[in-house]
Amino acid sequence: MREDDVMTSAARPGPGGAALLEVDDLTVRYPGAAGNAVEGVSISLQPGETLGLVGESGSGKSSVARSVLGLHESSGSIRFEGVELSSLGRRPMRAVRARLQMIFQDPYGTLDPRMTVGRQIAEPLRVHRVCPPREVPARVGDLLDRVGLDPAMAVRYPHEFSGGQRQRIAIARAIGLSPSLIVCDEPTSALDVSVQAQIIALLQDLQRTTGVAYLFIAHNLGVIREISDRVAVMYRGRIVETGPVDEVFDHPQHPYTQALLRAVLEPDPASRHAPPVPLEFVEPGVEPVTSGRES
Repeated sequence: MREDDVMTSAARPGPGGAALLEVDDLTVRYPGAAGNAVEGVSISLQPGETLGLVGESGSGKSSVARSVLGLHESSGSIRFEGVELSSLGRRPMRAVRARLQMIFQDPYGTLDPRMTVGRQIAEPLRVHRVCPPREVPARVGDLLDRVGLDPAMAVRYPHEFSGGQRQRIAIARAIGLSPSLIVCDEPTSALDVSVQAQIIALLQDLQRTTGVAYLFIAHNLGVIREISDRVAVMYRGRIVETGPVDEVFDHPQHPYTQALLRAVLEPDPASRHAPPVPLEFVEPGVEPVTSGRES
């Protein structure tokens, strides 16, 4: 068995192991909105696992992701590595952020155009004192190499890179603090299909070698199936179905999930943008469907 396989096995507890992330009854409401953006969402994530969160645009996926990182006000419980995040002050939360990172949809929007990419990768290393200052440049070079970029590129600026390269830089910055969880909010949706495949392969390789877990948000069902161990399907702020990814895709139980999967094969492009099912399929107080056996 290879060393990276050993690390992955060690990072994945069996059934009943302590969850890395537990979200219970999460509700998000935006000022002035007619209703809640997220309503009573509960999910859990094991160490080394990838949970895919899928649904249409506006279904609440990104609101869940940003709430986990404390970027949105919310009610309910969010426990990370056994700690209730809502109870933390600024300084303890800063320590938690070293273990909880995020990769956004638009890598160019999250990179400072006035700073070299090397300096931007180095900044969290210095803030969290990951290594002595004299070792930071070498650490930056190593991180660029790990994501498939030439370490000599550290002196360049974001505009000198393609979209796929900029996303690799964002990934290098995220893994620099050796997080146990990375929230990936549509990290491939702005990329060409061939580049999407490269980024997914990179994320999978990093997971094998480090044991990092992903909360992976996307509306692309093919990407979700490729990278996820389990999947949770969202519709209008609620989770309507959850289970092992192959069970949900091969034997969907909820009408919305069935309609979402049918839409992938729909020959009429115009119909793909219509809501797959009416709101009455998601009623307050109705428990989400669980497909297959949860691992």
